[in-house]
Amino acid sequence: MHGMQQFIAFAETAKHGSFAAAARELGSTSSTLAKAVARLEAGLGVKLFHRTTRQVSLTPDGERLFQRCQRVLAEIEDLQADAAGTRAAPSGTLRLNLPILYGKRVLMPVLARLLQQHPGLQLDVRLDDTFVDLVKEGVDLAVRAAELRDSSLVAMRFASQTLLLCASPQYLARRGTPRSIEQLEGHDAIVFRLPSSGRLRPWQFRHRGLARELQPTPRVQVNDGEGMVAAAVLGLGIVQVPDYMVIDALERGELVELLPACRPAPMPISAVYPSGRLVPPRVRALLALLQQLKEPSAPSRARPAR
Repeated sequence: MHGMQQFIAFAETAKHGSFAAAARELGSTSSTLAKAVARLEAGLGVKLFHRTTRQVSLTPDGERLFQRCQRVLAEIEDLQADAAGTRAAPSGTLRLNLPILYGKRVLMPVLARLLQQHPGLQLDVRLDDTFVDLVKEGVDLAVRAAELRDSSLVAMRFASQTLLLCASPQYLARRGTPRSIEQLEGHDAIVFRLPSSGRLRPWQFRHRGLARELQPTPRVQVNDGEGMVAAAVLGLGIVQVPDYMVIDALERGELVELLPACRPAPMPISAVYPSGRLVPPRVRALLALLQQLKEPSAPSRARPAR
C-alpha cells in the first residue's frame, strides 16, 4: 500500500493542478505529496509533471499514467465499498459537470433527492456549458445534451430536449407572424453565442422530413439561455431555445411558439462517465435516479401563434 499512496498523491496532484490543493484534499502537506511523487518518478524512470513555483502540469507520460490511475483508483474504491458492505450506502464526494440552466432547473431537484437518500454523500457540482475532459478534471459524471461521439465514455440516455422557436405577442403584433421558414428572413433574431467557440448557433428545423439550418442575422447576441428568454419576453425578437427554458413563459402567455410543425428532432440528454469495469456506488446511485426522470417534452398546453 505504500506504493499505492504514491499513485494517490500523483493522481490528486494531477487532478487539482498543484501540490497545495491536492494536499488540502488529502489532509496532508504539499511537501509530503511532492516527495511521494518524486519517489514515484524515480521508481518509474519517467518525468510525470512540469513544475513551476505555483502549479504543475502533466507531461505526456504523466497524462497516460493519470488516465490509467483514474480507472484503477475508481475500481479500488468500489471494491473497498463492497468489502465493507456499503454498496447500498454510497459515500464520499460525487463530482459532477452539468449544463448551467438544465442543471439548475432540472437536475438540482434530483440531486436534492440523492442527498436525502444517501446522507454520507457530498456533492461537488460544476455548472458549465462547455464539455470538459472527465478524466483530466477528475469528474465522476457529466450530463450532456448532444449526440455523443466520444467512445472512451459510457453514456446513458435519460431524457431529451426539443428546440422551440418563440416570440412575444407584442413583437408579433408589431412585426407580423412568420408562417414559414422562408418568412423568418428580415425578422429580429436573438441568437446564442457558443461558449466553446464564440460562434453563433444556427436555428434548426425539420421540414418535409429533412433537417434544415438557418443562420439568422442577429439583432441580439446572448451567451446565456435565461438572458435569451428574457430578451424574447421583452419583445426584442425571435428566439430558439430548448423547451424546458420557455415552458413557464409559454404557459403564462408571455411567449408563443412559431412554426411548431417545423420543430427539429429531439436532442438526447445523456449521463456520461469514464469507461471501466466497475462504476463507483456514488455514480450508480445518481444513475438510478436519472433513470426515473421523466422525459421532458415540448409543452403540450402551449398554443402556437395564430
